[in-house]
Amino acid sequence: MSGKRVTRLTPDQRREQLVGIGLEMLADRSLDELSTDEVARRAGISRGLLFHYFESKRDFYRAVVRTACAHFTDATEPDPALGPVPWMRAFIAGFVDYVLEHRQIYLALVRGAAGSHPAVTDILGETRDVLARRLCEGRRRLGMPDTPRSAVASRAWMAFAEEAVISWPSGEAGGRDELCAFVESGLVGLLDVLDRDRPAVLGPR
Repeated sequence: MSGKRVTRLTPDQRREQLVGIGLEMLADRSLDELSTDEVARRAGISRGLLFHYFESKRDFYRAVVRTACAHFTDATEPDPALGPVPWMRAFIAGFVDYVLEHRQIYLALVRGAAGSHPAVTDILGETRDVLARRLCEGRRRLGMPDTPRSAVASRAWMAFAEEAVISWPSGEAGGRDELCAFVESGLVGLLDVLDRDRPAVLGPR
């Protein structure tokens, strides 16, 4: 009797498959709505077998979030051979392009998981730390020394950039290039403030 040959995956290949399915599902739902039953069904295995590869639902969630965050940090890592300005622009372009191309996953993780899933808060925090360090590296490449406010400024810019990319009108003239220029202008303004001898103020109180 002939039948369809089933390809047996190695443990690493199966874990990668399951995490990949989890990422696909995050494209249209929140982490709260990520069902391990459905993940197993899509993979053609039992839910019990899924937990042969992951110790718990929490462990599976962490694997999915860690993979998504790794994709994000990889996308924002510029070529080290670039000059200071092209390096910074490559970082900005990587940030913008990733969020535009993976908007729902980004929202599910950065906006959703950060508040509702304490189990992955450390992974998201590590990701933000990576981006903050890259901003500091960009400043050093531009010849600007670190200041006590550098870390705060880096996180403030990331919040601005995140909101700008997520909220940018889809039909806005100039599209992606205009968005990159807008996000860059926010960074330039922030760097200008940090480069002053004293904090900028609105005027006399």
